[in-house]
Amino acid sequence: MIGAAALHPFFSSAQSLIETVEIPAGTFYMGSIGEGENFDEAPIHRVTISHAFRMGKTEVTNAQYELFRPEHRALRGKNGVSVEDDEAVVNVTYQDAVDFCKWLSQREGKTYRLPTEAEWEYACRAGTYTEYYTGDYLSESMCRNQVIARDYQNVSLKVRETIPNTFGLYDMHGNVEEWCLDWYGPYNPGNQTDPTGPETGYYRVTRGGSHHTPVQYLRSANRMAMLPEDCHSLTGFRVVESDFSFPAKARKGFFREPVPFVIAPIDPDVPFYSHNHQPSITWCDNGDLLAVWFSANQENGRGMVVLQSRLKAGALNWEPASLFFKIPDRNMTGSSIFNDGKGTLYHFNGVEAAGDWQNLMVVMRTSRDNGYTWTVPRIIAPEHTKRHQVISGTIQTSKGWLVQACDAGPEGNDGAAVLISKDYGETWNDPWDGTPKPQFAAGTSGSTIAGIHAGIVELKNGQWMALGRGNTIVSEDGSRHMPMSISSDGGKTWTYSASPFPPIDGGQRLVLMRLKEGPILLVSFTDHPQRTPANERGMLFQRADGTFFRGYGLYAAVSYDEGKTWPVRKLLTDGEQRFLNGGAWTGNFEMDATHAEPRGYMAGIQSPDSTIHIISSRLHYQFDLTWLEQKPE
Repeated sequence: MIGAAALHPFFSSAQSLIETVEIPAGTFYMGSIGEGENFDEAPIHRVTISHAFRMGKTEVTNAQYELFRPEHRALRGKNGVSVEDDEAVVNVTYQDAVDFCKWLSQREGKTYRLPTEAEWEYACRAGTYTEYYTGDYLSESMCRNQVIARDYQNVSLKVRETIPNTFGLYDMHGNVEEWCLDWYGPYNPGNQTDPTGPETGYYRVTRGGSHHTPVQYLRSANRMAMLPEDCHSLTGFRVVESDFSFPAKARKGFFREPVPFVIAPIDPDVPFYSHNHQPSITWCDNGDLLAVWFSANQENGRGMVVLQSRLKAGALNWEPASLFFKIPDRNMTGSSIFNDGKGTLYHFNGVEAAGDWQNLMVVMRTSRDNGYTWTVPRIIAPEHTKRHQVISGTIQTSKGWLVQACDAGPEGNDGAAVLISKDYGETWNDPWDGTPKPQFAAGTSGSTIAGIHAGIVELKNGQWMALGRGNTIVSEDGSRHMPMSISSDGGKTWTYSASPFPPIDGGQRLVLMRLKEGPILLVSFTDHPQRTPANERGMLFQRADGTFFRGYGLYAAVSYDEGKTWPVRKLLTDGEQRFLNGGAWTGNFEMDATHAEPRGYMAGIQSPDSTIHIISSRLHYQFDLTWLEQKPE
């Protein structure tokens, strides 16, 4: 239980900005029986704090905080509270508190942070199990208008004016709520050591209660939470000094049920046809996702339009379709949207002179307001010719070059080309030297990527790697392989070899991209349900127990060594049985433990929160790298 050092706290050095007291390692029982609205305090569970740490004797004051952020002084007295230097600072967000801890750590050469929720309750209780560390009641001297108040009274938030607990901590009940390190979530039952809350969440924990708050919310066990961006006159913080490193959590990973992003428009004036296909997706700086695709009755018709839908930050369902781009009576085949990570969205689109998709020019637009408005279309590849059918999957290289892949022709074995801008989209060129289309045989080279609908990534050594559909490479043993193309000269020439993956065919398009965590991700198909010989259908996937099963359809593969090996291969299903519609050429299909989407034109991005977003011709998939790395049961 609590060590003897608790009875004899000592203080930090006089040179330290924050006066701290020693909190010894120990074990306690956290929470309450959780009656009524206090359900989130249950179950009571045994927690071991394995490390001693030092905690701020008081909450951070205005004077202390304003050494870090002087402009905060303008907020003193807001709502009539926290005016003086030695009153607890309020009107700070979670990030404000975190940033102060970082600043203080650099200033003093120590490690400061916010307390975890478990550390906070352990330090507050100081060996007690009563409602408050003072017993089952708070004295009047510790109360600061503890009622539901529409308007604040002029109460003092001066620190160190109440009775400290036996650790020497002041104002743990009331005064101001205090930010904690943890995301808010339900307690886990059972004994725990140094818990730090859930991995992610919507709210951060606050503890201790505040002025102008009913007294029951000031109890040692009471839990509160706030949106981390919120700030008001009830909440401040105190710091912890500790070099203790929390053990890394074993993340579970997630796979969310696929949902449609192609939603029929509400506006009757928006054209919406029977064939919705060839999508692209990007993340927006405001947290939204934006998807675009073409809608047509026939792919080589003049009526084709490019539609858009938006998944707003925090929403579960995509908005109905609206018109994104259309030049009247021109075929609009091929779209790509891309976020450069610097505040600009790019949109690239093919435009036919007639109705087919062979002779296209390419136009570009940009947006600086999360895709709500766009610049006037600018022609970046003016010739109506082959090599201009835009493919989703724009990349930006380490040199800052923008690389836009395009199909090199309308046929399934025409390969893919690239348009390159070395000046952030001002000028563009195709590095093709005019040589005839190569044979795409393994071990040979040419000026065109093997496979249409190609995905491209830059390797760490500066080379570019591409995978595509068609131009299948047949090995000596008769096995068929998706082609791999490597360029060492910025897309001028490509060398071809057999990848370890099966070829794909009509109505299928792959995704190839670099993940934020470092590995390369491929999303493709095990086979083509109509065109792959029966004896070649499916792939072997490993379960958690080491056994293998044959799976069919959409899968992901991950490479940690720049495409040399792909040790992670997982069917894109969570095993739940679902009857889904993939749209376009895919139609209805059944998803279960061994079957995933059989066809679809895939597009993908990874948003800043590390979620991987894959869309097919109709469906939106969300998962993370951790889920991919975990074998199915």
